[in-house]
Amino acid sequence: MQLRTTQFKGFTWIDICQPDKEKLTELATAYGLDVYQIRDSIETGHLPKIEEQTNYTFLILRAFTAKVNDRITNVNELSNKIAFFYNKEKIITIHRSEFSFLNDASKDFEYQEQLLTFLIDKMVDTFVAPVEKLSLQIDQTEHKLFLTDNSKVSLENLYYLKTQTRITKKLLHITQNVVQQIQVHEESKTALQNVKDQLLSLHLAYDEVSEDAHNLLHTYLSVNAQKSNDVMKLLTVFSAFFLPLTFIVGVYGMNFENMPELKMHNGYYWVLGIMMLVIIFIGVWFKRKKII
Repeated sequence: MQLRTTQFKGFTWIDICQPDKEKLTELATAYGLDVYQIRDSIETGHLPKIEEQTNYTFLILRAFTAKVNDRITNVNELSNKIAFFYNKEKIITIHRSEFSFLNDASKDFEYQEQLLTFLIDKMVDTFVAPVEKLSLQIDQTEHKLFLTDNSKVSLENLYYLKTQTRITKKLLHITQNVVQQIQVHEESKTALQNVKDQLLSLHLAYDEVSEDAHNLLHTYLSVNAQKSNDVMKLLTVFSAFFLPLTFIVGVYGMNFENMPELKMHNGYYWVLGIMMLVIIFIGVWFKRKKII
């Protein structure tokens, strides 16, 4: 367990990385923290939440930590969380993964709400770059699908793209609801409102990407279904031409003795002529019906 204590003018920041259960229990006893909330702070995959206690507020938020090209299927693969225990005198942050922005919090904050809004803002910022990359992937996939070779479009990649945007959008929605419940003093309301505006903008951006990914997936399936239909249509046209010809050849290939046409001097040429007339008739009929 890595424990770092930073003393600011009006409060203390205790940052705990890769927490140990025994140490956290001691910390809970020392600072009067709820045991169940301590368990939530180290539980893998816990969703954002906020709980008001008598002497502190408990908050869990998640930051985007995955790579855009990762094949993500759940929240754990997408993000990692930071748990906050805070009041006027102190703020305690608990997390398993390293976050670079925690080391950037070197400003001389006057009160803990400034540090809290700073960290929340940095966590929300982690969702900005992924949505830009996802949007770029959508554009590239559309270009391949409609303008170049749609055979290069991977259905599997489209599925994971759609899944990632769907999970991220839901996570941002929960985060947005949690941040709306955070209460700060007048001095920090502008900074917190900026975070709320950023969350709203991100939610709309991910919603657009999610809708585009959904439509793109259905378009891809429709294009492939159309290609299959075109192949079946071509095979049907060929069958329509060759089926009557095969019937004629089959009839005159039986070679029974009582078949008068077998004795005709020019019977072979008559049959070829009939077959050509059948082909011309079928072709003209298909043309009139706009089948070919």
